[in-house]
Amino acid sequence: MASDAPAPEPSRLERFFRIDERGSNVRGEVLGGVTTFATMAYIIVVNPAILVHAGIPAGPCTVATILTAIFGTLLMALYANRPLAVAPYMGENAFIAFGLGGLAIAVTPQQRLGTVFVGGVAFLILTLLRLRTWLANSISPSMKHSFGVGIGLFLMFLGMYKTGIVTSFVTGMPYQALLAEPDGVLLRAPEVPVKIGHFGDPKVQLAIGGFVLTAVLMIRRVRGAILIGILATAVAGYLIGVGKAPDGVFALPFTGKYDLSEIAFTLDVRGVLNLPFLPVLLTLFLVSFLDTLGTLIGVAAAGDMLDEQGNLPEVERPMLVDALSSIFSALVGTSTSGAYIESAAGVREGARTGLASLVTAGLFVLTLFIIPLLEPLQQLDYAYGPALIAVGVLMFGSVTRIDVHDWTECVPALATIALMLFSFNIGNGLTAGLILHPVMKVGAGRWREVTGGGAVLALLCLTYYVFGLPH
Repeated sequence: MASDAPAPEPSRLERFFRIDERGSNVRGEVLGGVTTFATMAYIIVVNPAILVHAGIPAGPCTVATILTAIFGTLLMALYANRPLAVAPYMGENAFIAFGLGGLAIAVTPQQRLGTVFVGGVAFLILTLLRLRTWLANSISPSMKHSFGVGIGLFLMFLGMYKTGIVTSFVTGMPYQALLAEPDGVLLRAPEVPVKIGHFGDPKVQLAIGGFVLTAVLMIRRVRGAILIGILATAVAGYLIGVGKAPDGVFALPFTGKYDLSEIAFTLDVRGVLNLPFLPVLLTLFLVSFLDTLGTLIGVAAAGDMLDEQGNLPEVERPMLVDALSSIFSALVGTSTSGAYIESAAGVREGARTGLASLVTAGLFVLTLFIIPLLEPLQQLDYAYGPALIAVGVLMFGSVTRIDVHDWTECVPALATIALMLFSFNIGNGLTAGLILHPVMKVGAGRWREVTGGGAVLALLCLTYYVFGLPH
């Protein structure tokens, strides 16, 4: 006999994060949040290592990096209710550190932080005016899904390169030795940018084994497959002696070499509001805007969170979080921040709401007190690299949603994917595709299909190339 007892009331946690409405559960959210943290925790070590070349000391920058991740990810959890983690961007940090050398004037560390602040304020204004949403919704579904495919392949290649499965071609034998011939004729080897890695290296073997393990677990639909693969590979590495032991475990933040006062609130805004800095501000604006857009669409596509038009519902909320996080990151002393593509790993483990982001933020809080323990992460490419490869394989599924029969959609989509991968830069692919899309439409006599936002984006992206800003 069927019971007439009413169904139990959902908990406050489930109601706040709308977990049932999103088709998720608490276990999947927690697992997704932990997985996202595991795949992006490397930023704690890598970001300070890059920004030290901009004159920003590594110890305080480590604390600033973690604080930015906590601030942005908490906002993403409690305001945007999205399973997206936030941290300083890779690429933008390299631009801040190395990309300003072409200016005719010397750039101080304070001015570098000032450019980050100005960019964040510009994002905030555009978001509040809903212009960022208008621009995002003006992009065709095929182009949006090409972002997901391109970023997926980018992550796959990044994982393969970082683990040594593939490596640079110009290594080993001196390049001149490939050119010398007894009769004086120069017979060159093909200039292949990458080649197969050294499969005799135990770290490469660990990475391959980690990916195979992760893939098998995913095929068998084991929950937490990506996280299990990361942990199992890391443990195996330590057991065979290729993992570096930490020098310590605990350290108090904001003290000693982790004192934040050396960089916090030292930014120079007035110094960057002049003509010589215009190319810098434009570059940061375009690349950060497109990185954020590509990440939001790519992660949403991976979790089947886009609507029928290929748009992310309430996209202005995560965009506002992105803007506020960039402002915060400049204030505490680090580079431009935003949503991380590695969040796709958590989404693939079941994350659909901000509860996953809350878990990720909580783990970043813990890292404030165990920075010495995390410093060896830079030696663990073989552990988290396979996760990037697996996520790339999963994101490739969006290729089926690209209209390959319509060349006005296919050509710019393929250009986006190819340039992301082959120039090893997400911004280059996004800008090229957004320029080609209206060009193809006009060339085919279908100019009425060009949206106002699409035309604006194309013109902005064109300046990216006219000023020689690709990197």
